[in-house]
Amino acid sequence: MPAAHTSEGDRAPSPRPTPQRRRRLHWELAIVFGLSLGKSAVYAIVALIDAYTRGPIGDQTASLNTSENPREIFDLTYQLLSVAFALVPVVLALYLLSENGRRARRRIGFDGTRPLRDLGWGLALGAGIGIPGLGVYLAGRALGLTLHVSAAGIPPYWWTVPVLVLAALKNGLLEEILVVGYLRERLDELGWRAWSIVAASALLRGSYHLYQGWGPFVANVAMGVVFASFYLSRWGRRRVWPLVLAHTFIDVAAFVGYTYLPESWLHALGLV
Repeated sequence: MPAAHTSEGDRAPSPRPTPQRRRRLHWELAIVFGLSLGKSAVYAIVALIDAYTRGPIGDQTASLNTSENPREIFDLTYQLLSVAFALVPVVLALYLLSENGRRARRRIGFDGTRPLRDLGWGLALGAGIGIPGLGVYLAGRALGLTLHVSAAGIPPYWWTVPVLVLAALKNGLLEEILVVGYLRERLDELGWRAWSIVAASALLRGSYHLYQGWGPFVANVAMGVVFASFYLSRWGRRRVWPLVLAHTFIDVAAFVGYTYLPESWLHALGLV
């Protein structure tokens, strides 16, 4: 894992925020995450407790990307609306980071200045996280600690693949911009050390996957440690784009593969 080091080490440290600024930042963090992934974490914890009280969680299923309406046109409409509104907290976070005329997208590396480098790191991180993550999921299933995750339940309409790709991109944007880029900026301003920012980011990422069981929790905490550490490293250079791309690649493989791979392949991989 890359050491927590930034390419901007020569920049003067941020001044300590005033008590009023600290209170504002704490409230801002609570509001942003209360509207997004913090809310998801609370629901995920309740869902896991619910699953345990129903019986062995290894016998239960967590469904993702399900059909929203039996009529195709309304199903598509609801799917697109779901993606659009899920990204509103991302817009809010970028807006808040742009205070005092700052360029929020440049600040967290969400610009287009290094497309080939970002793509290369995205592919490497996606492969490096996705393959071991599948192993952790299968181990959790074998131990009865993980629900069966049905990665896609939309009927095979003409628009199913584009919508699944949009859902994967939505996850990448939402999670990486909020849980890595935005969270790092705010916790750094509050005076948190690099290791504590990495830990907070990783635990938050794991928490909102708890509805899937302990295997995905462990896999996503590990993913969070790697992603947040990479972001702070001299290789990541505080660029969130490689993380967004890596996350999108992982989810596209899971969502589209689950929908269109032959059932015999899914059985062989232990996914059904």
